Amino acid sequence: MTAGTEQADTALHADAARPSRREQILRAAAQLFAERGSRAVGVDDVGAAVGVTGPAIYRHFASKDAMLAEMLLRISERLLAGGTAEVAAAGDDPLAQLRALIAFQVDFALDNPALITVQDRDLQNVPDADAHEVRRLQRRYVEVWVGVLTALHPDAGTQACRARAHAVFGLVNSTPHSGGRLPRARMAELLTAMAEAAATARV
Repeated sequence: MTAGTEQADTALHADAARPSRREQILRAAAQLFAERGSRAVGVDDVGAAVGVTGPAIYRHFASKDAMLAEMLLRISERLLAGGTAEVAAAGDDPLAQLRALIAFQVDFALDNPALITVQDRDLQNVPDADAHEVRRLQRRYVEVWVGVLTALHPDAGTQACRARAHAVFGLVNSTPHSGGRLPRARMAELLTAMAEAAATARV
């Protein structure tokens, strides 16, 4: 391979790794929405954050609400697909499945505290049809956890396992408040240990 070919190959991989403009917009919007709330952020603010004019945003999104809806739909789809895949890859052992789910959720929470804030606070601002779909996907993701927790606690009942799942989410998804207080690896270790203790406790 010649030096010129190597440089071209490196540039190609760099381009592939670089987020698209649409992705850049969503990331910037998530951070701004988390900091100020979606209603306090204008299209011009999002444009400025990614180095384009506000009107240029409309080449990618019909409105700010459409941007918010896509953001939250993506989160929900990503969690459901990822959680389902983790359980399948862990085999038939419920404890291994649980540990895979916890590791997946901890990574998501540490990498995306802004998205967690927006999901918790701004779903009410999403158009009704999109909000319905977000909630449907969220329920399906919860049920992935409930299935694993029911296998670990067969005498607990579905409702108790569902409540336990939500309690674990609350713990892990504390990263908008707890993230950054420790190095990432140490924080992941702490959240993982606490989540597993909560999910496996006999009560």
